[in-house]
Amino acid sequence: MAEKRDYYEVLGLQKGASDDEIKKAYRRLAKQYHPDLNHDNPNAEAKFKEINEANDVLSDAQKRQKYDRFGHAGVDPSYGGGGGFGGFGGFGGFSGDGIDLGDIFDSIFGGGMGGSRSSQATGPRRGSDIAISLDISFMEACKGVTHEIEINRAETCDTCNGNGAKPGTSPKTCTECGGQGRIRIQQRTILGSMSTTQTCTRCQGKGKMIESPCTTCNGAGRIQKRKKVSVSVPAGIDDGQTLIVRSEGNIGTQGGGKGDLNVRISVRKDPLFERRGFDIHCDIPVTYSQAVLGAEIDVPTIDGNVTLTVPEGTQPDTVLRLKGKGVKKLQREGRGDQLVKVLLEVPRNLSKQQKETIKSLDGLFNEKNFEKRMKFSDRVKKFGEELRKGFNLF
Repeated sequence: MAEKRDYYEVLGLQKGASDDEIKKAYRRLAKQYHPDLNHDNPNAEAKFKEINEANDVLSDAQKRQKYDRFGHAGVDPSYGGGGGFGGFGGFGGFSGDGIDLGDIFDSIFGGGMGGSRSSQATGPRRGSDIAISLDISFMEACKGVTHEIEINRAETCDTCNGNGAKPGTSPKTCTECGGQGRIRIQQRTILGSMSTTQTCTRCQGKGKMIESPCTTCNGAGRIQKRKKVSVSVPAGIDDGQTLIVRSEGNIGTQGGGKGDLNVRISVRKDPLFERRGFDIHCDIPVTYSQAVLGAEIDVPTIDGNVTLTVPEGTQPDTVLRLKGKGVKKLQREGRGDQLVKVLLEVPRNLSKQQKETIKSLDGLFNEKNFEKRMKFSDRVKKFGEELRKGFNLF
């Protein structure tokens, strides 16, 4: 993957530029490098996409803050790894910060007069995106994984190399529209002569006619193929988030590039762990003696079993923390924690001897050994005193 340029450099700005400066720079460069206006410049489409990507980040306050702090990794966690992360915004679209590219065309051509957008019909068009779902395990989401998946997508026809014409022939310029893809219609009205444009019905807006269509793609220039794509799922991804794999979607038309592959992640539930943010929660049952006397117990984590100390006198539902044993944090260093909830398991199906032993043990305790029960007894005692004094409780 080629190294990305600094987004401020792409727009010709200094770091700290105002929102208005960003918007003006984007408008100017979008006009200059739009592919429909640069048919003779093979680099225009890539340049235009780079400009849109920079504007998409710098015109969004939250994305810009992450970018200023972490660079490209702050807005694209798989930067350098071949895949984009959707939960933080996809790039490559033709929009940004409420700017309508129609305004750009109008400013260039003077409004919606005849021919103002005719180049759109015959120029390169980026291919559409493909959306799929990928089901992964809880552990794969925590650790990261690479899956090879199969998709159906539009590819350039190998027989005609995408021009739609039978080998040995080539498309001809449409004689109706002169290759523009649109025609001008003159109409006389009570207000005078009016000129409008419409898509050429002869070539369907393509600007070219295919007299001998390719028999493989029937003149479309594209065919559906089954392709294998490697999807790198980053460690720490969560259920419902979307990965964007660049340029793995459908091929475009008229020489346009490929769309993206949007992979929506579905994470299966785990019988031991529950994720909340970047923390992992789990419940661990302990015996009565372990809670009373304290103990060291084995606790499962996503890295394997670790030893956890249960303090003496641990109460039911106490939550103990294992630092750094949670999920890897996306876009920054560090991991969450694992929170272990202690469940006191009361023994059942006791034998007669076991019952007698517990009864004899219970007789050795006094109220000082039971803080909660002692506080409760004090409240009950106070309640009785107020009741005897005739206090109106209701």
